Amino acid sequence: MTDTKPSEDKTALRDAASVIVLRRDGTTAPRVLMGQRGAGAAFMPSKYVFPGGALDATDWEVPFASPLPAPDHARLEADAPEGIGAALAAAALRELWEETGLVLGEKNAWPGAVPADWQGFADLGFLPSAADLRFVFRAITPPGRPRRFDARFFLIDADAIQGDLDDFSRACDELSHLHWVPLPEARALNLPFITEVVLAEIAALITTDHALGAPHSVPFFDNRGSRSEFRRIGL
Repeated sequence: MTDTKPSEDKTALRDAASVIVLRRDGTTAPRVLMGQRGAGAAFMPSKYVFPGGALDATDWEVPFASPLPAPDHARLEADAPEGIGAALAAAALRELWEETGLVLGEKNAWPGAVPADWQGFADLGFLPSAADLRFVFRAITPPGRPRRFDARFFLIDADAIQGDLDDFSRACDELSHLHWVPLPEARALNLPFITEVVLAEIAALITTDHALGAPHSVPFFDNRGSRSEFRRIGL
């Protein structure tokens, strides 16, 4: 008898993190960093999205120069496994690094072995920092899609990024056409529905909070059951 390894269920719900980098340099309207997924991608082909992706096993062990702020950490762990807040922050910073080559971290040495996905980051002399991440949105992909994610969206101010904001030379090839899109123009792109919703939420948030503090509450589109539910985390 030949042993066979069970194939991975691509439709199983996976935890994920996305990063909205907001650039407000005073020369134009606020801009967000977006890229386009490949036409052959199984999930959201040809769509413009924020940098992001699924949680990896190694994300649970990533050290931080500065931790996630306590209010954001608490909200991330509401109706979620204990310890996932820091892991999601690590996933957000890793995906930002992999897909854009941008660094959100502090000059510091890693305290132990460096995971392969972080080697280039560490070689630049940085340890990831979650202090500037703000948890602003959560959405679960509805049933019936080829990929399903329990996605948490983080907002950061581009001023927290280390180095040249227009240098994407270290990015992988997962996203093409990486560029800064004026917020009023972003919703005219070929976007997933949930990205349109998140952009509207961000536009409303930055009119009331220039410093990008924790929002009053976090919108949550919950599609785990047969009916879609909307509620707010933190109320």
